[in-house]
Amino acid sequence: MAKGKKPIPSLVKDQKLVKRRREQMIEAAVSLFIEKGFHKTTTREIASKAGFSIGTLYEYIESKEDVLYLVCDAIHQELEDRIQQAIQEEEQGIDSLQAAIQHFFQVMNDMQDRVLLIYQEAKSLPQDTLSYVLNKEVDITNIFEQVLQKGIDDGSIQLDPKEVKLMAHNIMVLAEMWVFRRWALAKAFTLEEFIEKQTSLIMNQIRSKKEASNVGSTSPS
Repeated sequence: MAKGKKPIPSLVKDQKLVKRRREQMIEAAVSLFIEKGFHKTTTREIASKAGFSIGTLYEYIESKEDVLYLVCDAIHQELEDRIQQAIQEEEQGIDSLQAAIQHFFQVMNDMQDRVLLIYQEAKSLPQDTLSYVLNKEVDITNIFEQVLQKGIDDGSIQLDPKEVKLMAHNIMVLAEMWVFRRWALAKAFTLEEFIEKQTSLIMNQIRSKKEASNVGSTSPS
């Protein structure tokens, strides 16, 4: 799990109110950052779009970088939560993996502008805060590592333990490909076709390893 979550100081002690105000702030900032970019957006614009004054805004954060941090954290948390929902009901690891892959690709499409926002603007965060944000990416990758390991444990997936981490990162990169290169890929594939083909590539690689292992185990000595 990501470590070192940054505490954002607030002058307001009511934590329910802090949560509600920051959620309003995040939604306002996301749309402005996507439209104008982090550097061209002012805290006054964020406050106005969120529906309160600039003075009120600074009761809940100390800087515009705090808002960007809250935005990145909220986006990553939504990604993580939506993937976890997709794999809770599946039993075998191989089924959980396929469901998680397909759902993750769909989620990345649904949230593509927000995902791009993280990659474009997170570099503006202080180094310690950036490290936390990057570790949230690792947390999402770890979900796929856990599903792969579940399949190894129940026998539905056969992978060298050294390949589990690489495969999990491959899944992440393939999903991000649609976000970063959809301008080109969408000319050749629908989203459904892209998901189907990429899922097949991943699953076929796992099946080929399993088949090769089975052949090896039945070969005469």
